[in-house]
Amino acid sequence: MKVISFNVLCGGKGQNWWTKRKPLVRDVIRKYDPDTFGLQEAHYRWMNYICKELGDTYDYVGVGRDNGKRMGEFSPVFYKKDKYEVIETGNFWLSETPEKPGKGWDAVCIRICSYAVLRDKATGEKIAHFNTHLDHIGDVARSEGAKLIAERADVFKGVPTIVTGDFNVNPESGAYKTIIAQGFTDARTLDENANDVKTYNGFDENTPEMIDFVFIKNGFKVKSCNTITDKVGDRFISDHYPVLAELEL
Repeated sequence: MKVISFNVLCGGKGQNWWTKRKPLVRDVIRKYDPDTFGLQEAHYRWMNYICKELGDTYDYVGVGRDNGKRMGEFSPVFYKKDKYEVIETGNFWLSETPEKPGKGWDAVCIRICSYAVLRDKATGEKIAHFNTHLDHIGDVARSEGAKLIAERADVFKGVPTIVTGDFNVNPESGAYKTIIAQGFTDARTLDENANDVKTYNGFDENTPEMIDFVFIKNGFKVKSCNTITDKVGDRFISDHYPVLAELEL
């Protein structure tokens, strides 16, 4: 299966305003044809657009982080609805009170994780896909959020699990090490031929950072994992490049 993690940027400026980039986002998803994908910074208008353009192929789980409905950014999991059926889904907030909207620890924004447990209609195999966007300021919030996600994923013991997201940290950080310590593996590290292109480009590539990841657990093998560097002429699709992992069981 193919999995993508992609921060589409909720807004932007000038030629990078989201309404001018939205067909580029649509086209890159169509081109790489993932079985599941997680978006970050997808406000409700983004969600409407993606569903309108790709709704023949994909459905999603997820809610807005601000009120558990439509307000605020989504961290949705999209899946091919002809391939998978949803057998369980949920949302939780990265905070001390994960069942209701609110900031956690030293975070400056409300942060959420959405997930789906999917059954392959052809093979009967189950997978779980969690998707999130960790805080960009709070170190404690990032580490505790990563720990909470790993704990929630561990409920589905033995089910092959994917965690995608913009983690706002590099591989030397505490949050990254926290999720690795919980038994997850960064898919990129299992691809000897993976490119080393940083995922955050800032629309100019002058300050690149590796902060977007696909983590895996419980039986997944990695065929490849790379940063997608597609542009349209000199135009960036987002201030983040997507990450594409090709996995097998």
